[in-house]
Amino acid sequence: MIDKETLFEKTQSLLEYPQIMENVASHAVSEEAASLLKEAKPIYNAREAEETKEKVIALHTLIKSCNDEPRSWLPSIGFLFPKIETSGAVLDLDEVLAIGLFIERACELRNWVIKERAGSEESETEGRDALFAILGFFGSTEDGSFPDCVPAAAEIFRVIDREGKLRDIPALRAIRKRIGSLERELKSAVSKYAANDEYKRMLQSPLPSQRDGRTVLAVKANFRGRIRGIVHEVSSSGQTIFVEPLDVVEKNNEILLEKRNLDAEIQKILRELTEKISAFAGSIKQFHQTIIELECLRARAVYSAVTKGHFAKSGGEIESLILKHARHPMLKKAVPINIEMKNSTRTLIITGPNTGGKTVALKTLGLFAMMNQSALALPLDEGSAMPCFDGIYADIGDEQSINQSLSTFSAHITNISAITANATENSLVLLDELGSGTDPEEGGAIAMAVLDFLIEKKSRMIITTHHGILKNYGYTREGVENASVEFNAHTLSPTYRIINGVPGESRALDIAAANGLDAGIVEKARKYIDDEKSDISALITGLEQKHRELAGIEQKSAIEQNKLKEEKRKADLKELQLRQKEAEIKRGSLDSLQVFLRESRKTLENLVRELKEGEVDREKTLKVKGFLNDLARYAENERDVLDEEERAIREQFMKNETNAPPPAAGFAAGMEVFAGQSKQRGVIVRAGKKSAKGDSWIVKIGSLKMSFPEKDLIPASPVKTTVSPSWAAEYGASGDAVFELKLLGMRLEEATESLRRQIEAASLSGLKTFSGIHGKGSGILQKGIHDYLKKDPAVEDYYFSRPELGGFGRTEVVLR
Repeated sequence: MIDKETLFEKTQSLLEYPQIMENVASHAVSEEAASLLKEAKPIYNAREAEETKEKVIALHTLIKSCNDEPRSWLPSIGFLFPKIETSGAVLDLDEVLAIGLFIERACELRNWVIKERAGSEESETEGRDALFAILGFFGSTEDGSFPDCVPAAAEIFRVIDREGKLRDIPALRAIRKRIGSLERELKSAVSKYAANDEYKRMLQSPLPSQRDGRTVLAVKANFRGRIRGIVHEVSSSGQTIFVEPLDVVEKNNEILLEKRNLDAEIQKILRELTEKISAFAGSIKQFHQTIIELECLRARAVYSAVTKGHFAKSGGEIESLILKHARHPMLKKAVPINIEMKNSTRTLIITGPNTGGKTVALKTLGLFAMMNQSALALPLDEGSAMPCFDGIYADIGDEQSINQSLSTFSAHITNISAITANATENSLVLLDELGSGTDPEEGGAIAMAVLDFLIEKKSRMIITTHHGILKNYGYTREGVENASVEFNAHTLSPTYRIINGVPGESRALDIAAANGLDAGIVEKARKYIDDEKSDISALITGLEQKHRELAGIEQKSAIEQNKLKEEKRKADLKELQLRQKEAEIKRGSLDSLQVFLRESRKTLENLVRELKEGEVDREKTLKVKGFLNDLARYAENERDVLDEEERAIREQFMKNETNAPPPAAGFAAGMEVFAGQSKQRGVIVRAGKKSAKGDSWIVKIGSLKMSFPEKDLIPASPVKTTVSPSWAAEYGASGDAVFELKLLGMRLEEATESLRRQIEAASLSGLKTFSGIHGKGSGILQKGIHDYLKKDPAVEDYYFSRPELGGFGRTEVVLR
């Protein structure tokens, strides 16, 4: 039997997971990180998978929100740690340069992450805590939370430059100066041979050559012995002899000794530098491990940003499997598919024609599950959800093997045996053409038995099949749902759309005819089917028809719902306008009253002063009575004005909210009315007591009976119930404009979205001013809201409220 690890590897290969990780690795700026990514496997531990995903999402957010991400190449230094940790070992210049550049560039990456975190919103910072805490990015390097390797890099670049060349150190400078002087003397000694006509004719070339690090002359063979010296080499043709003249030998010896001294001094410098680097070995090793881990995460984040995918919702709370417009990342022209398995559905049986997209759907789902558990964004739409699995197993395609004496059926059964042995309640099992490759009756029986076994284990399964018996199986088992790939009967081509709840037909005869099979053969095949045909195809056709009818009903229902929502919105706007008018009346009345009170107070103060200053006489008494009468007349006039305004509002309300005109015969018991200032709907019970203000009526509102003056009643049309209670509840949650918008506790994105909806609703309803309460806090929410208001064309002005109304924690908004 295949062991678990081998089964995992086979599944990954089947689903093309290695190719995805190759693409991810191409975005790394380190060969070491790229190698780790190429060998990476999906994370089957749910907690570890979620933690890794949180880190990648945090980096993904950083990358998308800034433009200065460092992308310098990180040299490979992991192989140098054994050498650094070995006593007496000496690093060469290239190795020292690699360590220095790695530390320097890795520090740039670390500083970028710290800087972006410090500048992020408070709400975003909280979401990135997992990344920074695990990688040690909290606080400064002084508190020991992150290894400080900057001193090691400083030591390295004190000795060499960033091209890997030794700097002009005094000890080396003296030796190089002596070598330069000796080389000039050597050049002068050799040049006299080329300058002398006698010697010049003996030379093959006037330019000296180098042999074994020593300067020699190329002498013609027939002049051998004419220039005394040491022969180093003879050319292959024998025509040239390379001779080191005796007067040049000593100069060559001196230069060679000085170069040996230079090499020794360089080795001494490198040995001392290696010892200094070794003192930081532990820190550099930890720093290297952390940075490579960070680079692996960043490559995932960069891949996710480049592919413009979305991270699927996952975690312990997510049980449903929902893919919206999922597109296979390895297909250039992938057709988006939708797959939905709610928590109650553990098995999905997909049927339908060949080339309909069943296998692609299986591969897409399996690959997305692996990518999700590798902390990668998926090419699908937002709102998708994917549980975490402890194992992903697949048997897809034909693995017939002549070498292993395996038939198609045997290969399938070998894989299925290993899957049934390893699958658990939290596993995802993908089986393509279950029960194929053998006798249909026996294959169908084996397929149902395998499904029974895995259903008992509560594994999550998606299978494809052409067995008609399995279509019926989907209707008779709890937690199992049929689905089909849609087929266009007119064009004889698949639409690649997956329909839940309806099994599909194989359409083998239609496809065979479309692909050129002889018409006589196809017709005879139809007769064979008609002779022994079961009712399954008729059942499927009926179900498909019912599905189309249901879709039409749902579409009509959606249209009706939209109409009702629009009517409700218009009614709400009218109510809001009346409320605003009422508020404006009250505000105007209050302002007038305040002016009247100020003037009356002055008059009253003058009268009191006159009374105090002299005796009370008839004239003064009449003056006081006249003042009081003026007050009474003013109050009566104001009451008349208010009554007139209320009458106008009632008429407007009646015009907009009801279709019934004022009753000609007056009010009567049993009549439905809007009562009081709040215009609550009620029913008149009986007439009330008469008073100086006019008639009154007893109105029942809910379970309460209250008395209202006749002037506060408005006739109401009888209620016509046209929507179900569930729809009405949905319509009640409308986005009305408010006078005071509370934004406290929201993220900046949520606050600006609420502000946008408020401005739209206020503009539609005619509300010109409102206030937004955002609090003071760190000022981030306050600044973000003001930035949004500054750019919104509908906003005329905005400013902080007066101190007694909230000051800097509240903003007043004026619309155009």
